Amino acid sequence: MKDWRYWLAEQRGTLLALAIFLVMFTLYTSNHPAGFTANVVQTAANKGVLLAFVAMAQTLVVITAGIDLSVGMVLLLTNCLASWIVVGSPFETALGVAGVLLAGAACGALNGAIVIYGRLQPIVATIATGAIFYGLALLLRPFPGGSVNEDLADALTGRLFGVVPASLVALFAVVLVVWVPFSRSVLGRAAYAAGSSEVAAYMSGVPIRRGKFAAYVLAGVLAAMGGLFLTFFTYTGEAALASGNTYTLFSIAAVVLGGVSLFGGRGSAVGAIFGALAFRTIGDLLFVFDLDPLWQPLFQGVILLIAVSLGAFALFRVRNRLEWFL
Repeated sequence: MKDWRYWLAEQRGTLLALAIFLVMFTLYTSNHPAGFTANVVQTAANKGVLLAFVAMAQTLVVITAGIDLSVGMVLLLTNCLASWIVVGSPFETALGVAGVLLAGAACGALNGAIVIYGRLQPIVATIATGAIFYGLALLLRPFPGGSVNEDLADALTGRLFGVVPASLVALFAVVLVVWVPFSRSVLGRAAYAAGSSEVAAYMSGVPIRRGKFAAYVLAGVLAAMGGLFLTFFTYTGEAALASGNTYTLFSIAAVVLGGVSLFGGRGSAVGAIFGALAFRTIGDLLFVFDLDPLWQPLFQGVILLIAVSLGAFALFRVRNRLEWFL
């Protein structure tokens, strides 16, 4: 197969998610009362980036053939933690940000340790840990409140040069600093190999345990970044159970829309980002077309079902399971 054809086949899911996002965003801006303006783009970017961080976290676990039902609760926990410690002088704020990221890494490490060394199914383990994380969030913020360094929040949720949303720039930087090195590293390849066939990867001498553990830890860090941005957007912390569950479900939809296989071993966090932006834009479209709010969860649920079904349908067409990973 020629190089460009191989690349096209490899990036098919990402390109499809990008195309869906562009179509949906064009429809959104063309029907928005304000049109295509910097304010409209900034608002859409801020909401989309928040889901994109959670979708990236979900992607890292899904490529190992697992699923993380605690990412939304990690988001809530770090949001509540950030509303306590990301305050004060620039030095204190930097320490607070580091503390929030370390908390996210600890959550991911706990998930990874239970799944890998405790040998529990990821879906069971992360349901249990998600309940723990939510309980800790409630301890930190039994009622909404807190604050955050407003200068940092305004810088990361505003616009650069009055045009480019700063949140998109931050997301791009995270992709370059976190995802690209991981996906090209030995641990990243081990995570993919574990998702493709853990037995074959083990027989080949691939460090699957370290690769899977690194994926879970980085997933916690990315979910914590989402919690930080949620604090930057709202200037407060809140342990809202419905919000955590929603972000968990939406992250799965974004992952599938982005071309990441729920069976593991295939996909990219970049595709998940475009899937998140597309899924969030679909929700904005329902608002622009003035759809009754009572009907919005129904349509979003249908979209989630279709997204998951498309991923399963693609696998059913494969005659040999090995073809899925070639």
